[in-house]
Amino acid sequence: MTNSSSERPSEFALIAQLFAPLANAPGAFGLLDDAAVIGARAGHELVVTTDMVVEGVHFLRHDPPELIAKKALRVNLSDLAAKGAEPYGYLLALSLPSRLSMDWLVAFAEGLRQDQREFGITLLGGDTTATPGPLSIAITAFGYVPSGQMIRRGGAQAGDLVFVSGTVGDAGAGLAVLRKPQDVPHAVRDFLVHRYHEPRPRVALGVALRGVASAGLDVSDGLLADLGHLADVSGVGIEIDAHRLPLSAALQGLWGDDLQTRIRAATAGDDYEIAFTVAPGRVGEMVTAVRDSAVITQVGRVTDSRSVVLLDDNGCAISALKGGYTHF
Repeated sequence: MTNSSSERPSEFALIAQLFAPLANAPGAFGLLDDAAVIGARAGHELVVTTDMVVEGVHFLRHDPPELIAKKALRVNLSDLAAKGAEPYGYLLALSLPSRLSMDWLVAFAEGLRQDQREFGITLLGGDTTATPGPLSIAITAFGYVPSGQMIRRGGAQAGDLVFVSGTVGDAGAGLAVLRKPQDVPHAVRDFLVHRYHEPRPRVALGVALRGVASAGLDVSDGLLADLGHLADVSGVGIEIDAHRLPLSAALQGLWGDDLQTRIRAATAGDDYEIAFTVAPGRVGEMVTAVRDSAVITQVGRVTDSRSVVLLDDNGCAISALKGGYTHF
């Protein structure tokens, strides 16, 4: 990984130089075979998820390559975290435009290396291709969860309480700042842009929620949109109190703290927090379990209405809302 030339080597030389050193699990075979082997873990099930990120949709063309790598990996680790799984490894598929230099790819691989060390995971394999289109990165991540304890979208019951980790809306605000620079304090800008570039997979929280959350998922398309998916699968409705939404000081410094800000925060994407439901009788148990893993906030409740609504300060549903980001 010391080649600083702008000229890219061949596909197999590129793999050998940049990505084989990341494949440190015995079953990855140094990326010298056509497939990898993932060993069984007694009493556990293997959880598999995949997400693709595309230039111009999930990240900007001139974002730092190491941060693009981290975001591509972390959005998958966030899915595992929301299922209560501990991450193990991942497959990486790259469609690379010719304009990307060797320096760019070295920095990209370094971002992966740093996150592998932080999250205790390994590269298992993948594929590289050339493309005339935008940079596209597809990752398939694998994790383990004790048998029968994966947290699913289905399972929420009317009367359950709804919680979310961290704060919401920060990444959407960070993207807004990147797309249209604004006159805000550097600390505000840096915090929000960091939240956009480097989501924080809530792995420890997901583990703590095993057996106590009735349903859960990660927030990627916007809190309302993703809770809509949970409600659909569970066959329930959800009410969210706008005044309960956890907002960071940086977000309030950029957008203020009125109802419109809270609507934007509830419908912005890229939060990668965990939204989950808990039966009222198990809230005390849940709070004790998650105490050291993340800050959580109760934001609403599960109903039997089969709709997801955001309520204003008077308890009235806010109409004509776009729930969150959609690709189609």
